Amino acid sequence: MELGNFFKLLWKHKNLLIIIPLVTIIVSYFLVKNLADKYISSAQIATGIVDESRHLLDADPTGAAKEQSINHEFSNLIEIMKLKTLVNQVSYQLILHDLTDSVPFKPQSKLFASMNPAARKHAVELFTDKFNKRQPLSYYNKDENGLNELLRSMKYDERSLRKDLYINRDEDSDFITVSYESGNPQLSAFVVNVLCKEFIDYYTHTVRQNETDAVNYLAKLLDEKRRALNTKTQQLQDYKIKNGIINLDEQSKSIFDQIMIFNDRKQQAEKDVASYDGAIQKINNKFDPGERKYIEATISKYNQDVINSQDQLHLLTDRYVRSGFNPKLKPAIDSLSGKLTAQINQTSDKYITSPLTAKDDLVKQKLTLEVTRDLAKYSIKAITGSLNQLNAKFNRLVPFDANVKTYNYDIDIASKEYLDVLNKYNQTNLQSTFSIKLRQAEAATPDAAEPSKKMLLIILGGMVSFAFCVIVLFGIFFFDDTIKEPRDLVNRTHLPLLGHLNTVMGSLDLKKLWDVEHRDKMKLFKELIRSIRFEIDQELRGEKVLGITSLANHEGKTVLAISLAYSYSMINKKVLLIDGNFINPTISNTVQPKVYVEDYFKNNPDNYEPFSNTTNVMGNHGGDVTLLEVSDENFIRSRFNELKTKYDIIIIETPPLSSLNKSKEWLLFANKTIAIYEANKGIAKWQKDDINFLRNLNGKFAGWVLNKTDPKKDRF
Repeated sequence: MELGNFFKLLWKHKNLLIIIPLVTIIVSYFLVKNLADKYISSAQIATGIVDESRHLLDADPTGAAKEQSINHEFSNLIEIMKLKTLVNQVSYQLILHDLTDSVPFKPQSKLFASMNPAARKHAVELFTDKFNKRQPLSYYNKDENGLNELLRSMKYDERSLRKDLYINRDEDSDFITVSYESGNPQLSAFVVNVLCKEFIDYYTHTVRQNETDAVNYLAKLLDEKRRALNTKTQQLQDYKIKNGIINLDEQSKSIFDQIMIFNDRKQQAEKDVASYDGAIQKINNKFDPGERKYIEATISKYNQDVINSQDQLHLLTDRYVRSGFNPKLKPAIDSLSGKLTAQINQTSDKYITSPLTAKDDLVKQKLTLEVTRDLAKYSIKAITGSLNQLNAKFNRLVPFDANVKTYNYDIDIASKEYLDVLNKYNQTNLQSTFSIKLRQAEAATPDAAEPSKKMLLIILGGMVSFAFCVIVLFGIFFFDDTIKEPRDLVNRTHLPLLGHLNTVMGSLDLKKLWDVEHRDKMKLFKELIRSIRFEIDQELRGEKVLGITSLANHEGKTVLAISLAYSYSMINKKVLLIDGNFINPTISNTVQPKVYVEDYFKNNPDNYEPFSNTTNVMGNHGGDVTLLEVSDENFIRSRFNELKTKYDIIIIETPPLSSLNKSKEWLLFANKTIAIYEANKGIAKWQKDDINFLRNLNGKFAGWVLNKTDPKKDRF
């Protein structure tokens, strides 16, 4: 429904929505008909960022280039092209062209035309110097600031050029497009080509300088790392020479292997000694003491040869152990062992045992076991000595090993640093050779004029003006809190509604209204009065006093009161109309009544005159007076009771509620109260208290009458 109201508002102002866009279109036509044609020239710069054919030597084997990184590179290039330094270079070239060429790009400005030959020569020299040095003009230098003014007057300054300069990447391609729009095709092409050339030169110089600095720094760092690596290597070599270290790992491994072998031999020898002692003890246990004494006495003369052989075998075994069990000494040990065995067997061949016993083999075994045990015991001593020597050698290698590992660790770190710097140096050196990939793939050339946008601008102007009008009307509609329809009044006040009245222009002749048929508005007004009269009868229910009030002055109380009085008279009702509005006694001034409120309600028996039945209007003299100031409440109530016996309906027009007690005193004596409200007005904050008063009348408030509504919205 709200949207429908908005469309009704638009229809109401349809002339405005037609006239304003039409005027805008006409004005736009005269403004754009003399616009000059526009010429756009474009050039393309190949960057080589995404062109794989230009990355054959410096391509990333991992394919780590990402779309985001590529976008950053293109954004960086575009921002470099927009640098004020480069745009200033274009400005200098443009002004130098116009100063030196017979056919300038633009018509001369007043400042340009006022320059004499000396001033032009000086300007050419200064602009040329600034161009070669890529320096901006100073605003604090009077001479250079004058040249700035010259650029601005010709629209060659940096801000003016930026307005029509467009630089962007062609979608996901490798190209950057540079475009410029102006009224001269030669000028557009010149600006684009100069900017591209200056950008490529600037970028090439900057990148070359940065790469050269990087390569020189890495070369210096590489030389330092090489010297550090050589120093660490030389220190390790000097330490090995000084301490006689050839191959520390092999030496320590060899000694450790020998220690393991000697430990195994020692354990075996100790095991043999234990087993031989046990075997000898068992043999001894088989001889009684007398036999052992005899045997020892008999073989004593043969022990000397065995002992000599044993000593030789001990010496040879010691040499064998100290040589690390050299296999060359093994045959000699075996030969001497055989000789010793033969000597022991010779002792057993003699009859040295007691003839009472046959224990030759036991004696032989005992002698053999004793010799073997003695050899094992002696080898343990030799092995233990060799182990001590090997452990001493191994312990001497531990500090050497720690120092050598420290040197090796330092060399590894220095070598890694050297290789990292070397790789970085080679990579940077290679990239510096192929890093400059920018080239102008396509030069800008003068082109034909762009399609005219004059008609588009005219249509756009009309559409914008129409949209602006709609927006303004919508704002008015949205922020409009006035009451236009009866339901708006009910929703805002939460009080009932009796009816509404349409707007009637001119004076209202009630007699003619009921006598003859008038135009539609008058007919509608009469029907609405009848409807309100019916609703009032339903509310009064036999009561006779009706009070009519409003929130403010000039709401239409007088018209409603007179119309209701006349309407009741048309149905043969005796009607009394009381003008209770002392502030604005319109009824009294219009009708010129014979009886006045101040006279009738005044409690003065001397001046009492009976009220005539023929009187239907009671006026007032006006002034700053209230009803209760005329007489007391009880007397006034008695007077109203007297009037009720004479009239069928008593209508009181009271002052507005804004007059405070002047209106409320009249409403004390009314059986029902109605309030009239003028449409197209909002409810002010101070009127909310008056609405609360009506709401608290305890059922005496009959309802609202909305006045001056739009007749087109009324339906029957």
